Amino acid sequence: MKAIVTGSSGFIGSRLCSFLEKEGCSFVRVSRSTKVNPSTDLVCDLERNEIGEGILSGVNTIFHLAGHAHDLSNPEKSKSKYIRLNIDATKNLALQASTKGVKTFVFISSVKAELQDNFSNRPSIKSQGIYGETKRKAELELIELSKQTNMKICIVRPSLVYGPNLKGNLLSMKKAIQNGWFPPLPKMQNKRSMVHVDDLVKAILIVKEKGENGEIYNVTDGKDYSSTEIYESFYEMIQKLPPKYRVPLLVLKVLQYMPGSAGMNISKLIGDENYSSTKIQSLGFEAKLRFKDLDEALF
Repeated sequence: MKAIVTGSSGFIGSRLCSFLEKEGCSFVRVSRSTKVNPSTDLVCDLERNEIGEGILSGVNTIFHLAGHAHDLSNPEKSKSKYIRLNIDATKNLALQASTKGVKTFVFISSVKAELQDNFSNRPSIKSQGIYGETKRKAELELIELSKQTNMKICIVRPSLVYGPNLKGNLLSMKKAIQNGWFPPLPKMQNKRSMVHVDDLVKAILIVKEKGENGEIYNVTDGKDYSSTEIYESFYEMIQKLPPKYRVPLLVLKVLQYMPGSAGMNISKLIGDENYSSTKIQSLGFEAKLRFKDLDEALF
């Protein structure tokens, strides 16, 4: 297999590259600024430039992970960047790949592209913010292209990803707990879906091999976690006892209505965000790790 991995320097992309390298696969890393192997890797800002046609020659698989992730400072202000990188660059790369004879295009989207009713699997009314909206638009563009080309296009939607060298909100939560200023959470029964980065890599490769053209696959580790469970797991990992006294849940329910990011963050913390991974399980995927195995690795 000769492959291209865009977003190769990211949390997920770097682990995918590690696995491909371990398996002896031929692949090209594409990153905005980093070259791991100067003789083969490509520095390319997909927001502004295309991958050269010579690079695509002989490639049979593209794993497209590059994108503009959560801009927590002011997502609306960077809306044009979300559109150019998450939608336009994705569509352009897929079109370019289809004309060069690439056989499989795997797009790594996000469960935030469209919330699902977990019982009926019906789409909810709206995706989550500009990030989710642009990921969903990219999905729709790819699904339409999948009907017009011989290239197989599959979409992978990871839930919240954990693992060694943690990133994003989970890293922020861990640091806040270590520094002693994260609010002591009450016992909550909310449900959140997650997946270890190495299990996600295995899922991506299963979709590449067995996924159906134009299909979307949610990926979780098969367990629903409460925010309290995540919070207490971090305490166990850093070998500290959680506080004996906790903020009452009623207080958090009231505070979620505060204006601005504080209220929004509390709402996320106490709310549900769980998804079904039944479809990818039907391809033979089974997660091996759980959140307690945060720093473990499958390869």
